[in-house]
Amino acid sequence: MHFDIYEHLAGLLDQLPNGFPRTESRVEIRLLKKIFSPEEANVAVNLTGKMEPLDKIAERLNMEIKDTRTILISMASKLMVLFDKIDGKMHFRLAPFIVGIYEGQLDYMDKELAELFEQYMNEGGAAGIMKPRPALQRVVPAMNTVKTEWIMSYDNVHKLLELAKVFGVRDCICRVQQDKLGKRRCDHTIKACVYFSDSERPPRPEDITKAEAIAILDAAEKEGLVHSVSNVANGVFYFCNCCGCCCGILRGITDYGIEKSVAAANYYAIIDQDKCTSCALCLERCQINAITDETGLFVVSRNKCIGCGLCVGGCPSEAVSLNLRPESEIIHPPEDFDEWERKRAENRQGVK
Repeated sequence: MHFDIYEHLAGLLDQLPNGFPRTESRVEIRLLKKIFSPEEANVAVNLTGKMEPLDKIAERLNMEIKDTRTILISMASKLMVLFDKIDGKMHFRLAPFIVGIYEGQLDYMDKELAELFEQYMNEGGAAGIMKPRPALQRVVPAMNTVKTEWIMSYDNVHKLLELAKVFGVRDCICRVQQDKLGKRRCDHTIKACVYFSDSERPPRPEDITKAEAIAILDAAEKEGLVHSVSNVANGVFYFCNCCGCCCGILRGITDYGIEKSVAAANYYAIIDQDKCTSCALCLERCQINAITDETGLFVVSRNKCIGCGLCVGGCPSEAVSLNLRPESEIIHPPEDFDEWERKRAENRQGVK
């Protein structure tokens, strides 16, 4: 019975726009069994990809409302389900595997889960989740690396944080996962994922101030980490600070050969050869290998550049600049999560 439930759950997750592709080894079933208890899996397969009221879900499950609420709130704390209040009533829906369920396993990450996830990504999970458009996440350029008159509102770090009322910071699950595997290739900061909300809520231990949130983002830039957020113009609620050796999204480029695993910012870097002193700092700071050393001349591949601005902020001779792409190349992110899901679902239908 449990096997059927997990098979059903895997199918439902793959029907969501984010995707959860199947593999020949069926490692995804072992992955779901590691994450979901049979009771949680049974609740999950009775949810949809749309927000539904608590009483409707309880009726479908043939459970008391209070019991349904208890398990759904527990699952929401692990990001197995998404929660919202609509017209004063609790609503829930099935969360996608990425970004969602997997990120909710930070407190439960162990060697077994790390190995199952790595196997899943290697056996097609990465390609199936990261190849469809629009991409899951997009790059936001480092602060003060884009001319004020060029920067889009959705690329402005300060603008994104402007209306938030609460802020928090979490460990990077990607670096934690690589640590559990014993394969981490960097010493970048673990506590690097900033999240924020415009809704008031009770204080949490991980809460920080707006000034502290900006300081973390500033430190991430100095360290050479790429800012990435959900690929929408409105509704962004987190900043990941990513490296190409640990981050699941950037590893799409560096390890899995998925050139557009992340939506690039609408800018590209250029190195002024007259100012360049060949110090190679830009080469070291580029997380996705978009800069090459051509016998002492450092060149940016415009096709590979994701517009993160790390090479700009790290250049001691100010030889690197971010330039706005021409209008014909600019791609604006979907307006919000609903539009993102619609576009993603349409594109995945076209691929299947």
